[in-house]
Amino acid sequence: MHDRYSYRAHEALVRYARHQPALWRLMLGLVLVASVSFALTAALQVVVAGMFPGDWLLGLADGSTPGAMLVLLGSFAFLSLGVAMAARLFHQRGFATVTGHLRPLLHQFGRVSLYLLGLSLLLMALPPYDMGPPMTRNLPFWTWFGLLPLSIAAVLVQTGSEEILFRGYIQQALAARFRHPAVWLLAPSALFALGHYLPTEAGDNALVITAWAGLFGVLMADLTARAGTLGPAMAVHFFNNVTALLLFGSPTSLNGLALYLIPFDLADVQALRPWMAVDFLLMGVSWLCARLAIRR
Repeated sequence: MHDRYSYRAHEALVRYARHQPALWRLMLGLVLVASVSFALTAALQVVVAGMFPGDWLLGLADGSTPGAMLVLLGSFAFLSLGVAMAARLFHQRGFATVTGHLRPLLHQFGRVSLYLLGLSLLLMALPPYDMGPPMTRNLPFWTWFGLLPLSIAAVLVQTGSEEILFRGYIQQALAARFRHPAVWLLAPSALFALGHYLPTEAGDNALVITAWAGLFGVLMADLTARAGTLGPAMAVHFFNNVTALLLFGSPTSLNGLALYLIPFDLADVQALRPWMAVDFLLMGVSWLCARLAIRR
């Protein structure tokens, strides 16, 4: 996956973390990030529920309504706030040193997004796939379309914040302490995968979905190390979650902003396993597409 020269750009991110490489600083930082995120998310839900009483915010536990999904996705911004606080308090570094410089980040995000958009159009031009039972409409089209600007912004916040935490803060802190790429490629990806382990919801598919998330984390870590900013990983993550959250949602959870619902739930082994194989393939193609976009 890499050679000795592939990850030279990563040093632009890691060099600031090398000033305070002690692992106890990372541990305290993660405790702070979790505390800030938990406390502010709980406070936000209380405030918004008070401002908008009634059915609009029902489903905060599973994101089954548009309002609930917007709140849940938007609350991921508190992860970024926690990272900014942890970076300053425990590492004496600014937030921009975690994300990479803004101009190249935006340039790489835009370039990778254009390549992924082209890939998406190419896939749409292929013959249609048969998912078995037809998908069901989840939201009226114009309701979905009217919410789309807010939905896109919310997914940007959610995916960007996850990248800032896992491929930014954690990856850099480990790279500052351990030289071998295996540590900082695999350890944050394992944590990312653990966050996607949902045995109650996914049943016998839980380990497959967790493995998918783990491999996704490794590929995003690789993109970050090659690019020197979080822009490419943010773009790939964003396109993936737009598809999963805004276009074709699961019938069991996190579907409040989806236009359609897929015709099976996450625990359906017979129906989901073939599509997981397709997802693994698309993940690899998206990674290669992003690699091509940032190639110098």
